[in-house]
Amino acid sequence: MPPIVAETISVENQIDQFFHSYSIGTLLRQCNIRKEKGIPMESLFQFLLALAFTGKNLFRHMEPSGSKCGIFKDVGYRLQNSVKANWSKFLLLLSTGIVINRLEALTDPSNLKVLIADDTLYLRDRSKHVELLARVHDHNTGRYHKGFRMLTMGWSDGGSFIPIQLSMLSSAKQKNCLVPMRDDLDKRTVGYKRRKDSTRKSTDLLVDMVSVAIAADISARHLLFDSWFAFPATIRKIKALEMDSICMLKDTLTIHYTFEDKKVTLKKLFTLLRKRPGCAKVLASCMVTIGDDDNGNAVAAKIVFIRHRNKKSWLAILSTDTMLTDKEIVTLYKRRWDIETFFKVAKSLLQLSKECQSRSFDAIVANATLVCCRYIMLSIGKRTTSDPRTLGTLFFSACDEIQQTSFCEVLALLLNLLVQTLKTVGLPTEQMLHRVAEFIDQLPPVFKERLLFLLPKGEQRQLYSATYDLRIMCES
Repeated sequence: MPPIVAETISVENQIDQFFHSYSIGTLLRQCNIRKEKGIPMESLFQFLLALAFTGKNLFRHMEPSGSKCGIFKDVGYRLQNSVKANWSKFLLLLSTGIVINRLEALTDPSNLKVLIADDTLYLRDRSKHVELLARVHDHNTGRYHKGFRMLTMGWSDGGSFIPIQLSMLSSAKQKNCLVPMRDDLDKRTVGYKRRKDSTRKSTDLLVDMVSVAIAADISARHLLFDSWFAFPATIRKIKALEMDSICMLKDTLTIHYTFEDKKVTLKKLFTLLRKRPGCAKVLASCMVTIGDDDNGNAVAAKIVFIRHRNKKSWLAILSTDTMLTDKEIVTLYKRRWDIETFFKVAKSLLQLSKECQSRSFDAIVANATLVCCRYIMLSIGKRTTSDPRTLGTLFFSACDEIQQTSFCEVLALLLNLLVQTLKTVGLPTEQMLHRVAEFIDQLPPVFKERLLFLLPKGEQRQLYSATYDLRIMCES
């Protein structure tokens, strides 16, 4: 029992520190997430954040254990079912504040920051009356399931992934929508707007997410996404927003690329290119143009063909940033796996689609936002414990105390050590003297010039003195 109590107290302390460090209470009030009466909003939100780490849900807390803290399941349900709560704005404000004020200072300016977009299956197979429930196609199994698709966009610098926007998608096709939308909602509320967004096409919603991220001053130049969103119209719209796309391509007969004034499919384009010999991972690359944008100008892009892991097929990656090299394009696209890790952690550990069993669409969106907040807290904690730059002034003070030793000083120390060693041995043998002379004479001329003429006078004198002592011992 004592270890369990200690672990619970530690989690509560971390959540409380995270809550106050980023002024989450203020952000909740700015997004119209309020409580009219009862326990304070700050206490309720911290309680909901801690649910996934305690192994309980709202239903379990209606038992006597829940009455001790004064929070019952109806308290949490009323908050999550609110049609006035702007959860998307809250997640955007929280994530942008952390990225701009916290993570950008820990990232080297030369390191490229990217946005990553993808969707995942939000299963509700046992549900029948959930609002906007739809038949959703699973790309992995090829089957249809009941549930939603959670379209998510996040920010990554290669070390941390922060989700910044999400949208629950039902289905744009009326025949796949199993439960209709409520008809008693005020069209001016946030709840009505997110219900209308759930029936839009995912590609159109992705473009809107990019524009919102740019307006929020998120420092990112590239958007990474999978082949399910790699349509020429989507790429042109994203390029019009001054955001470059890096995406995987799939070979389809309806999509053509202009190469040397010819419109060809992706498979035909691969046959026209000259392959690199040997077992090169990058097989070929070329410049193409993608249709015409709204102004009548073609969008230039670079396609890189890489070898598949089974070595019998190939993969194609497109980048609208033509200044990047083939290696840089492949390296940047590897970061797209960060969002797959987020989906895995959210479903396996943070109780995504398992904790919330409500029939309200607002509650589903609120629970998904809570899961994103939990992941942000874990990501910040991991970055704080693994990155020494988060120690602040203590780290930089330690760096100032540790003086870097130059190559000249190291060589001088080694030569002085050799001199002292030879002196303690006594009269060296002829073979040892011969080896020392060879070592001095065979120093590279570049090192001799830089060490003896281009270095400060004190270091020149120190190295020259050690070298001179060795020569005197050898000649004597």
